[in-house]
Amino acid sequence: MSAVLPNPTPFAGPRAALSRFVRVASQSVVLAAIWFVADFVARKLALPIPGSVVGLVALLALLFCGGIAPRWVKAGADWLLADMLLFFITAAVAAVQYGGLFMEDGWRLALVVVAETLMVMVAVAFAVDRAARLERRIALRRAMSLRHARA
Repeated sequence: MSAVLPNPTPFAGPRAALSRFVRVASQSVVLAAIWFVADFVARKLALPIPGSVVGLVALLALLFCGGIAPRWVKAGADWLLADMLLFFITAAVAAVQYGGLFMEDGWRLALVVVAETLMVMVAVAFAVDRAARLERRIALRRAMSLRHARA
């Protein structure tokens, strides 16, 4: 993984590259600002939910209600997702210090990681299924209302 921004047009000039860099950087700042505000609110209200989760819910709500257009954060989110592995290097380096713990309880840790991964996959599948059903229901209602309006 590299920290270099992916360039969809490899032969674009320096002006286009600078424009893309500024767009990605500014959108990343918007995402970081949402996280920072949500983290501040979560700490001040002593919420049992981490600020990052509050920020994710806030961003989702802003996207759904139209407070933020997806194009305002897409390039920044794409960059963050493309280089996500980079953000876990620190945790991996810190884990190396606990070799003895991994030798003794490694199987338990692996079991927890596998179980957690499965739970996340099931939760995502459930959420996607519910979202797809909701979209179908909304589309059906729109189609029915258009049919009644024409009749």
